[in-house]
Amino acid sequence: MSLVHLNIGSNQNRHSNIRLAIQSLEQCFSDIVLSSLFESPSEGFKGNDFYNVGVNIATSKTTNKVVDILRDIENSLGRDRSLQKFSSRIIDLDLVLYGGIIDETLNVPRKDILKYAFVLAPLAELNPEEIHPLEGTSYQSLWKTFQSEQDFILRQYNIKKLFE
Repeated sequence: MSLVHLNIGSNQNRHSNIRLAIQSLEQCFSDIVLSSLFESPSEGFKGNDFYNVGVNIATSKTTNKVVDILRDIENSLGRDRSLQKFSSRIIDLDLVLYGGIIDETLNVPRKDILKYAFVLAPLAELNPEEIHPLEGTSYQSLWKTFQSEQDFILRQYNIKKLFE
C-alpha cells in the first residue's frame, strides 16, 4: 500500500461539486482522510474563488490506474477538457503524490506543490513530517518557508463547512 495525496478543486458550484468528487472517491478507495477546506482566488485568470481539499488515500492501485480513476470522476462530473489551462473548473482532481515515486510523465510529485498555497497547505496539514521526494524536506518545513516567502490569500475552514 502506498500513501497517495490528491487535490480536489472547484470554483463552480463548489460545495456540490467537491462533495460529489469526495463521494466518488469513497466509492473507489477506502480510508480516505480529508484536509481542511481551503478557499483562494483564481490563479492566472479572473474567476470565482476556488475551494480546494487535500485527500490522503492508501492504495495498491498503480499510478496510472489512480490517474484513470481521477479522470473518470472528472468526466462524470462534467469536466470540460477543451478549456484552456487557466480557467474556471467544475472540478479538478490532481494526483499530487504517490508515495516516494518520481514520475516526470505524470508530474509526480506535482510541481504545483512548490508553487501554490492551495496545493501545499492541505498537503502539509495532512502529511507534515513526510518528505518531498525531490526536495528532501518535510512538507511542514516547505509550508513554513512558503509562508515567509510568498504573498498569497488563502482562507482555511473546517471541512464540515462543505457538508453544511
